[in-house]
Amino acid sequence: MPKVLFICTHNSARSQMAEAYLRKFGRDQFEVESAGLEPGKLNPYVVRALQEEGIDIFGKKTQAVSDLLKQGKSYDFVIAVCAKEAADRCPTFPGHAKRLVWSNADPSTFSGSDEKIMAQVREVRDAIKEQVRQFAVEAPSLASQD
Repeated sequence: MPKVLFICTHNSARSQMAEAYLRKFGRDQFEVESAGLEPGKLNPYVVRALQEEGIDIFGKKTQAVSDLLKQGKSYDFVIAVCAKEAADRCPTFPGHAKRLVWSNADPSTFSGSDEKIMAQVREVRDAIKEQVRQFAVEAPSLASQD
């Protein structure tokens, strides 16, 4: 079973969404985790946006990429769902993990009314949802490419 790690800056939004969607679309075909370079707290707008899709991450803990590295974890895929600049800071995990970068806006930077922020978070959510849906289909062929 392929092991997948989604990484973003704080593990509070984008990587949490990606993990939740791979659990949904990949069913039991993947082992999946998410982590952040500088873990923070779950973004409440992301919690709400996922609840709209029937996914509950309320109360889920964030975790640090460095902690997973210290634990000696390895992955088949390490996918950064943040801006390329942040993805360049991601550590290299042991083994032959395929590294992918899916650049998505950071919901922690959104401002404006509650409605405006939710609209922007939904855009990011929907983009990540499609990226994960496509990944779940293509992962077997990606894994065989060396």
